[in-house]
Amino acid sequence: MENFKSSTGMYAIALLIIAFIVAQSMFFIIKSWKHGKELGIKKETLVNTVTSSILFTIAPAISILVTVFVLAKALGIVLPWIRLTVIGNLAYETVAAETALNNLGGSLSSEITDPVQFSTVAWAMTIGAIFPLTFLPLVCKKLQKAIGGAVNKDEKSAKVGDIISASAFIGIISAFIARAINGCSTQTSTDGIKLVTESSGFISISTLICAIILMLLFTLICKKASWGAKAEPFAMPLAMFCAMGFAVLLTKVVPADISGFTWYTIGEELKTLL
Repeated sequence: MENFKSSTGMYAIALLIIAFIVAQSMFFIIKSWKHGKELGIKKETLVNTVTSSILFTIAPAISILVTVFVLAKALGIVLPWIRLTVIGNLAYETVAAETALNNLGGSLSSEITDPVQFSTVAWAMTIGAIFPLTFLPLVCKKLQKAIGGAVNKDEKSAKVGDIISASAFIGIISAFIARAINGCSTQTSTDGIKLVTESSGFISISTLICAIILMLLFTLICKKASWGAKAEPFAMPLAMFCAMGFAVLLTKVVPADISGFTWYTIGEELKTLL
């Protein structure tokens, strides 16, 4: 029986969407190039602009590729491929998918075999991504103008605005870190008992610490080095890949009883652990 997550129909949908995205991109590239020539911009300048734009997209593309790999275990390769070809990122896609699965008794840590769970996740990820596309054009300009007027009155207001923005960002990141540290996924059995299917532990925390240290190091290098501004977009993807490599190495060299240590025992009933 054909796997519904990688069926011919799914691949056909993916290819149609990707063809549309590529065609749209080529349309705007050609139109922009022609308009640039009409404005009298030199060909050398246009080539340099296109080249720098291509190079600038490499780092974000690596982050997107990582997200596809993260989601592929549970959702297969096609759905994440479709989603991230259009819009999305690691933070949003994983949270949307995990939230939907948690309510259905599943987890991203295991392969989805139920078509209902799969379709629910697909709808949750897609509908959630539609909201900013419709909301921002309608209210973003007014909201930005109102916020700008409030925080740009004087130097003191500007500092308060920076503090609020930084605090909101740190709060979001802290929530993700706390979720990763606790890291308990469950699945409801046929008799209604929640069983632990995945848990954070030694490896996950070590990987998190490694990623933080590497990101700080790469950021410092980017600030100090003369070529740092060009390399800065690569800092986060590079830190992520290096941290994942560190996790693999740690699993190989650290004794199994240490590397396999988790906060919760896999397969145990959740309520007995809380």
